[in-house]
Formats: sequence, structure tokens, C-alpha cells
Amino acid sequence: CTHYLFIVVVAVNSTLLTINAGDHIFYTDWAWTSYTVFSISQTLMLIVGATYYLTFTGVPGTATYYALIMTVYTWIAKGAWFALGYPYDFIVTPVWLPSAMLLDLVYWATKKNKHSLILFGGVLVGMSLPLFNMVNLITVADPLETAFKYPRPTLPPYMTPLGPQVGKFYNSPVALGAGAGAVLACTFAALGCKLNTW
Repeated sequence: CTHYLFIVVVAVNSTLLTINAGDHIFYTDWAWTSYTVFSISQTLMLIVGATYYLTFTGVPGTATYYALIMTVYTWIAKGAWFALGYPYDFIVTPVWLPSAMLLDLVYWATKKNKHSLILFGGVLVGMSLPLFNMVNLITVADPLETAFKYPRPTLPPYMTPLGPQVGKFYNSPVALGAGAGAVLACTFAALGCKLNTW
């Protein structure tokens, strides 16, 4: 029972993080910087829960099922946000599903080898999710255009950004997100496996 409860809790928290990743106010101010950071954060939340669930059941396919849970939770929560006046189409495409499918594929192809899952699965998820997230942003309404259509709350002076931080790190947010995600996702995949050995 504790294991299943943990899966639900991680999935809910993944969803909350994902909703925040779709915060149009944040995107307006930080643009590509926020895209990179949120791609990495979503990668890590996906892989720790999916790896845990996958190694807990031992059945290839459960990582994709976990991503589906995240997707459905997000659609429901975003529906509630839409009722409050937020843009619904901001990050609602199931970007986690193809990355989770790659994780399942690695687990199946390596005959349930946990070390291969951590190394290969972590790299594949870390490198693929920023790419799928970019496809997502291309297919929905322009995030910046959407953001400026909605009213902004008044921020105190110390929270007001100096200006949109476009190109703050490097010119390619996908490459930066994929590189950092690939390294960090392996660590979080290892954490997901470790959680099964309490």
C-alpha cells in the first residue's frame, strides 16, 4: 500500500511542477531561460517516478503508464486553471509519453537490467524531453503571444525582472536542456531504483 501511495504522491507532485512550468507569467519574463529550467525539472520529475514505478512492478510499459497518469492529472488541473482565466493550451501536450516509452524500451531491450536502465534510460529521457517539449511549443499557440494576452498581477519592486532574459545562457535552449537533463536524469533514475530498496 505504501508503494502505491508513493506513486500517487510523486505523480501529483510531478503534475504540480508541470503546471508551474506552464506559468505564462514566468515565461513572459524569462522566455528561453525558463524553457530550459522547466524542461530539466520536468525530465527529473518524470524519470524518478517512472523509474520507481517501472522497477517496482518489473513490467515494461509501466513507465509509460506513469507518464499517462501525469498527463491526465495535468489536463484536469489545467482545466481548473482555464476556468480561472489562464491559457489552457500552454503546456498540455503529453510531452512525457514518448520519453517514458524510451525508458520502457531500454528496460525491455536490456532484459530488465537496472544499471542499463539508469545509464541508457537516463540519457535518453534527459536528451529527448527538451526536444519533445520544443515540438510541443511549436504546435501550440505562441507562448509569448499567449502570455501578453492575459493580465499580470502587480509584483513588488524586488520581484520585477529587469527585462526578458532571452538567450541568458546559450543560444540553444534545447541543447542546454538536453545536455544538463541527460546528466541529471541518470542520477534521478538511480534514485528511482534506490527507492525500491528501503
